[in-house]
Amino acid sequence: MNGLIIRPYRPADAIGLATLFHRAVQEGTAQHYSAEQRQAWCNAPPTSEGWRARVEEAVTIVAERDGRHLGFMTMDMETGYLDFAYVAPEVMGKGVAAALYAVIEGRARTQGLARLETEASLLAQPFFKRHGWRIVKRQEVERSGVKIPNARMEKRLVRRFAAA
Repeated sequence: MNGLIIRPYRPADAIGLATLFHRAVQEGTAQHYSAEQRQAWCNAPPTSEGWRARVEEAVTIVAERDGRHLGFMTMDMETGYLDFAYVAPEVMGKGVAAALYAVIEGRARTQGLARLETEASLLAQPFFKRHGWRIVKRQEVERSGVKIPNARMEKRLVRRFAAA
């Protein structure tokens, strides 16, 4: 994507990323989840301290163009858990997620992580499969009494050694 910038999270990003997260759930997953499921998942942009803590305590990478948030991913670099992986609906399938993911996986490899984990939505599962992840278990999470299907996925990172 022309003009795409991938950069570390800044505290001023919190509100913009919350809005992007809400839009990605409400609009981006509409072909995979019912309105009831999307409402239970994220009925409004999150504003709690818990939201801010989740994006600030993890390694969060942001994609932007012309100052506009286009996506973000977060990973706990101690456990290898990829928590958030969202892009704006209008740029889905245009390389933003791939650019973010390349940075996140590169950081995980630099940290020496051997395995990455996530809980992937029905929408995200094909993306992760294309990047070498496998489904460990299909499951349903419950939010506000509504069951939302997803899958626990993992990727084992093979150490790459330089040729002698």
